[in-house]
Amino acid sequence: MSAERKLAALELAHRAKIAARDLLRRDRRKLVLEAADALEARAPDILGANEVDVARASTQPAAFVDRLRLDPKRLRAMASAMREVAALPDPVGEIVESQTRPNGLRVERVRAPLGVILMIYESRPNVTAEAAALCLRSGNASLLRGGSEALQTNAAITGCFPEDAVQLVPPDRMLLDELLQLDEHIDLCIPRGGPSLIRFVAERARVPVIKHYQGVCHLYVAPDADLQMATNIAVNAKAQRPGVCNALECLLVDARIAGEALPRMSAALRDAGVELRCDERALPLVKGGIAAMADDFGREFLDLKLAVAVVDDIDEAVRHVARYGTRHTEAIVTRDPRLAERFLNEVDASCVLWNASTRFNDGGELGLGAEIGISTSKLHAYGPMGLRELTSTRYVVRGDGQVRS
Repeated sequence: MSAERKLAALELAHRAKIAARDLLRRDRRKLVLEAADALEARAPDILGANEVDVARASTQPAAFVDRLRLDPKRLRAMASAMREVAALPDPVGEIVESQTRPNGLRVERVRAPLGVILMIYESRPNVTAEAAALCLRSGNASLLRGGSEALQTNAAITGCFPEDAVQLVPPDRMLLDELLQLDEHIDLCIPRGGPSLIRFVAERARVPVIKHYQGVCHLYVAPDADLQMATNIAVNAKAQRPGVCNALECLLVDARIAGEALPRMSAALRDAGVELRCDERALPLVKGGIAAMADDFGREFLDLKLAVAVVDDIDEAVRHVARYGTRHTEAIVTRDPRLAERFLNEVDASCVLWNASTRFNDGGELGLGAEIGISTSKLHAYGPMGLRELTSTRYVVRGDGQVRS
């Protein structure tokens, strides 16, 4: 059986490698637009497949089912996101820098596709459409390994894209293990999910890996914060869509303002349906709060639950983020530019925000178009990965007979 899976993995990767070369000669903008049209034309089939997946996941938590579920509005949004990708400037061939050497050689650093990208993710079928579109537009073939819970939906979506350039990998862990060894065929692996998935990939892969890890996102409310602003940001960051990686998971309130801020902010959060899990300093100030467990800090709830802690100052806030954060998204609310700059400079995260919701760490919101995910690794991309982040650079040199002396 192991030999069979190895052959199956080689076949997938070989087909993808050939398709990646072919993409360099094709109109990739047109291919993405045709896939978006096909997505809408096949909406009944895709939504029907999704109903099957949702029915099988009916015993899962509500946030899990919400990430999985498609409806006509979400399907139209997926097609719209794909068209936005098609409209973006093609990064392939972009000249990043150019110089002419003293010997007359013209040296250019030019963007080029990575090649074959293996992406591993869970639950959200919109990731399938957006990842396929981004890879296609940037000249990369993709091997998409979604979770078994979305198998029918993902199969219906990938059927809208060019065969071989976008392939769905069956949810077979042994097959995935074989793919992770194919460093001569696959140029990059992007795992996007929880700790067990990231750990499995990091331990097994010979293929280069960029981690798209869970988002344990914090908001620090400084002592001079505008409380109405802080409240609006906290409610939006937590409650707008709690099941996504840039949702707020921990609220940190400065002790000098906690007596006023926490009753006000917690009331608004409770009205939004949020359960507040408070440390011993926050608990007396939060009506209806419950005592936090030790593992509530550093936890990605992906639900209407929020850890709350009181900190003495920005030093303690930064230490807390360093201990419990996942280098995803961190925010501060303050009127003081110097305090804000200190937070922005000292906190290590793929996106840091001043007086804005963590929900803005998103490719579309930051002007990249759709994203393949949010990288929490620092090489070669950190933060949302759009088209440019799916390319590398190489040198193109033009001469007229120069030889090296």
